[in-house]
Amino acid sequence: MDTDETVISNTPHAAHFIGVALFRGLLRATLLDGSGTLQAQREMPLNSDTAALVPNIVEVTRSLQSESSSQISGLGVGVSGLVNPSTNRIEISSDLPALIGYDLHAELVRALNIPVTLTNDANAAAYAEYHTGAGRNSRSMFYALIGNGIGGAFIIDGHLWFGASGFAGEFGYMVVDAEGDVLESVASAPNIVRRTQERLARDSTSSLSKLALNHNFTAADIAHEAKEGDDFALLMIERTGRYIGVAIASVINLLNIERIVLGGSVMDVGDLILNSIVREAKRRSFRPCFDATQITLAALGTEAVAHGAGLLARNASMQA
Repeated sequence: MDTDETVISNTPHAAHFIGVALFRGLLRATLLDGSGTLQAQREMPLNSDTAALVPNIVEVTRSLQSESSSQISGLGVGVSGLVNPSTNRIEISSDLPALIGYDLHAELVRALNIPVTLTNDANAAAYAEYHTGAGRNSRSMFYALIGNGIGGAFIIDGHLWFGASGFAGEFGYMVVDAEGDVLESVASAPNIVRRTQERLARDSTSSLSKLALNHNFTAADIAHEAKEGDDFALLMIERTGRYIGVAIASVINLLNIERIVLGGSVMDVGDLILNSIVREAKRRSFRPCFDATQITLAALGTEAVAHGAGLLARNASMQA
């Protein structure tokens, strides 16, 4: 089989697959049929303690299995963290630190007796966007997941590209200013809040912002106030977009990529941040490369990771 697209088109429709996304405090799961179409969904609070995690996943798997007219042929799990593909273990995860070094893959295989595919959340989301979302009909795509952390994934000619050791796409580690700051340190949701709080503390004119009235505001609050027209919130969103645009320009210049898809909670503010990203990327890119690239918002929202994990489990079952 030449590409992952071929694998998808040849999968027997009678089989069903489950995709699970693990985030801080939340488990989201989807049931897909053999064509990759969503059949059912579940969501539940996540206890990331290793003693409770596998039972949580087994519970949601059994629940979705009851919705299926055929056997479950594979489970895909997308994790907010860095997964080593050679060991199937999670090496880094700020959201789920209890899973570092824990053999989640082996425990799930043992508990469910079905094939399990474990992958990083950005890879899973990218795969879903490529096949059913904003990346459709492109040959090469870069996906950035910008939320509590920042990750990325490349898809070239239908295949996820993992790099020499399986860790390609760590977009959050790209340096974006002369001081050596990496993108995640300025553009992830917690760091947008940190920068905003620092600016409020030193700039008296910023006290006119509604954000100054709420000492415990979140990145979602900043996005809300920006949409409502708060000048200070808009400024912080625009500056965040510029940082992201610097990193995007490097991707464009190095890879001459066809499409760049931007997802994650930070992108929920939509065009208010996207326009800033595109302007900065255009300013810093080699123009022929920039003109060949489409930069767009992700289409699948919060469902992307679970859906992509299910699709990857589907492919793994066909390649076994």
